[in-house]
Amino acid sequence: METNDKFSQFKATQKEGWSHFAPLESLTTPAAAKIVQFAEIKSNQLVLDCGCGTGVVAITAARVGAKVKGLDLSPVLLVRAKANANLAQTEIEFTEGDIEALPYADASFDVVLSQFGHMFAPRPDVAISEMLRVLKPNGRIAFSTWPADHYVGKLFALTAKYSPPPAGVASPVAWGDPTIVRERLGTAVKNLMFDRSQINFSVLSPQHARDTFEKTAAPLIKLVNDSKNDPDTLARFRSELEELISFFAKDNILPQHFLMSRATKI
Repeated sequence: METNDKFSQFKATQKEGWSHFAPLESLTTPAAAKIVQFAEIKSNQLVLDCGCGTGVVAITAARVGAKVKGLDLSPVLLVRAKANANLAQTEIEFTEGDIEALPYADASFDVVLSQFGHMFAPRPDVAISEMLRVLKPNGRIAFSTWPADHYVGKLFALTAKYSPPPAGVASPVAWGDPTIVRERLGTAVKNLMFDRSQINFSVLSPQHARDTFEKTAAPLIKLVNDSKNDPDTLARFRSELEELISFFAKDNILPQHFLMSRATKI
């Protein structure tokens, strides 16, 4: 019971934190096109977007003719996703739910996608088992994640140093390592392939970028809230984060490199 309570509390915090992500949807929209292309989405395929957020991947897939469903923990983001889908004149079924307990029957989808979503599930083995469960045999699973050696990976590592996750909660950055992806998918898949790309985030200054991330990324939102009574620690974190941004940013652009993984279910 204690373990379940721990994970439930973690998910509740994630649900609240990521509800503030919507201002960054335009940042991830070009990456949505890349994962849809990489997954080779085709017209009339049944597609599930796990951790769909504001719907950028789901809508991109629907616009090439796929029949799409999207799932996310945050009802706030799903309101935005539905509005975006209506504006794009796409029909998508959005559901509030947990990737570790997908509310779909076995072998329901031709393709299961996740863009920077499933990686935040606390138990990678449970999340990937559920994603593969709802995928048809010979269906494709594809996802985008953040490698540890680039900006976003280092951002999450820095955040975890100041605000460690509960014991037993896996680091989302591990999903950015092809070796770990290969291990986690294991013998359930074949034809595992990788590709890399990047998002270019416009930054006016390290301070502006830091402020944006503090208001939109769940782990940073939690850290800032937890540090309200510890201004010295918060100041040290902010100083390190601004140094990290300064290291990677050039000409007002902060490149955010990501890994795309794709495999076929056996």
